[in-house]
Amino acid sequence: MSEQGSFRRLAAGQLARVRVWDRATGAVRTVFESRDRLYEAPNWTPDGQLLVNGDGRLWLLPADGSGPPREIPTAGLPAVNNDHVLAPDGATVFASANDWHIWEVPLDGGLARRVTADDGGMHFLHGISPDGRRLGYVRLDPEGDNWWASATIHTVGLDGEDDVAVTTDPGPADGCAWTPDGEWIVFNTEQFSDTPGHAQLARIRPDGTELEQLTFDERVNWFPHVAPTGDVAVYLSYPPGTTGHPADLPVELRLVTVGAWREPTTLVALLGGQGTINVPSWAPDGSAFAFVDYPFDQRDEPATE
Repeated sequence: MSEQGSFRRLAAGQLARVRVWDRATGAVRTVFESRDRLYEAPNWTPDGQLLVNGDGRLWLLPADGSGPPREIPTAGLPAVNNDHVLAPDGATVFASANDWHIWEVPLDGGLARRVTADDGGMHFLHGISPDGRRLGYVRLDPEGDNWWASATIHTVGLDGEDDVAVTTDPGPADGCAWTPDGEWIVFNTEQFSDTPGHAQLARIRPDGTELEQLTFDERVNWFPHVAPTGDVAVYLSYPPGTTGHPADLPVELRLVTVGAWREPTTLVALLGGQGTINVPSWAPDGSAFAFVDYPFDQRDEPATE
């Protein structure tokens, strides 16, 4: 989380690689890499493009790697962070900006519209309901030294009205996304642990009932995204003892069968975390998902004796 107008940048010798994992083959390919701009958090459009953020702006690039990113022209949109989702119609983007509000903007560019109200909270978007009627976001109330302790899951209408707190119990929560059938919201929470930072995955009904823990391990698990096919999910797994969701750590992308969350498979081990899969990144047909890693190019590092 950064101040308005600021955004993440690559370190010296670091790359941002936009990559795609293919479900049929298990192969991973790099579709674009940058040494100049730090890209984050792919969404997959119905027409085969990836929506990412970089330098506080929104960009589109072909998911097949056939071209570089191109900026989406927007008017009135503050600098954005890596919390953005596509509406089911594929024509609208909802994005969190560094003014702590959620904004709506056409995918092909145009005038931005602010969604959330000035209610004293900070709004970090993570999901949209399958019917396209509600947004799921993480609310922080900036009081005291530990803002993160106040993090709760909320949903709100596209007009900014009818804001509903889905989680209310102690324990920071984040990374909320609907299942394709609209029956559940999956997310990560520290509610089930007395160890600060030890997030595990959970699910809850959109009305805030039937909270259920899904993962039970020593690692710190974030950002669950169920495939559009509804049968599998991918999530980001941090090393034990991690607090929050920092960048540039050795992390794993894990695949799990829905209904067997205690039996994950590690698909990719990478350097990343923040920016890797903050938002839903599955292809619309569930055949692949996109992610970003941030390795250091050995050619750019100082020689050692």
